[in-house]
Amino acid sequence: MTVALQSLWDMAIGPFAEFSFMRRALVATMALSISAAPLGVFLTLRRMSLLGDALSHAVLPGVAIGFMVFGLSLPAMAVGGVLAGIVVVAMAGLISRTTALKEDASLAAIYLLALAIGVTLISRQGTQLDLLHILFGSALGVDGEGLQLVATVASLSVFAVAAMYRGFVLESFDPVYMAASGRRSWIWQQGFLVLVVLNLVAGFQTMGTLMAVGLMMLPAVSAKLWHDTLPAQLVNASVQAMVSGYVGLLASYHLNTPSGPTIIGCAGALYALSLLLAPGGLLPRLLPAKHRVA
Repeated sequence: MTVALQSLWDMAIGPFAEFSFMRRALVATMALSISAAPLGVFLTLRRMSLLGDALSHAVLPGVAIGFMVFGLSLPAMAVGGVLAGIVVVAMAGLISRTTALKEDASLAAIYLLALAIGVTLISRQGTQLDLLHILFGSALGVDGEGLQLVATVASLSVFAVAAMYRGFVLESFDPVYMAASGRRSWIWQQGFLVLVVLNLVAGFQTMGTLMAVGLMMLPAVSAKLWHDTLPAQLVNASVQAMVSGYVGLLASYHLNTPSGPTIIGCAGALYALSLLLAPGGLLPRLLPAKHRVA
């Protein structure tokens, strides 16, 4: 019994107890789970699920310029990423208001250009390793400065969502009523998108610019299969993201795999289970009505 407990400790707890870099990675991932996953729920409500992916690519030129000027300086790359994301969102909105293109079409065109520009800039200035680090991140390489950035953004996001919850809900479910009531819905939308950009930038060091959106969207989509009410979806999404982060970090440590993709792989596994077992999934819909759980 003692041997079994020791083995369980060595597998599930030991890496975090022994190594400080594992503890920093775990805290960063938990913080992102609490702040980013609920934003993903709101994105699904707005039918803007692919927007997170677009914005995760859109921040890359700003990250690349920060890298070119200051090297692997987290504050410089973070500021550059935030500015690039805000510029892309503003450009997409401007194009949709002044041309016949819808906002999703203009955003798709801009983010593809942004991704190409960002990869080109990093490839010319840095090494292949720098490009891989920025695109795919390294949760196990989070330092004190990176942890402070993640904690700050997560705290800001949680307080902002709590303070603006009613506005976000109304703008998500009935933007027409919000506009008719005299409230400027675009202010709520732009404020929400800024929070999305901040979380994607905070997550790029741990997950990379290409993987950061995974922790935001996969748990959110899975949560929608389990619950119909918004508060339950918000809690479920955060819990799934935290479980994915914990299991993914352990798997990355024991299997010697990249931490960011491994965490997203775990989130994908939970999504697959949700597709099968959740009330909104496949198996409950195939069961005869008399066999379904009330």
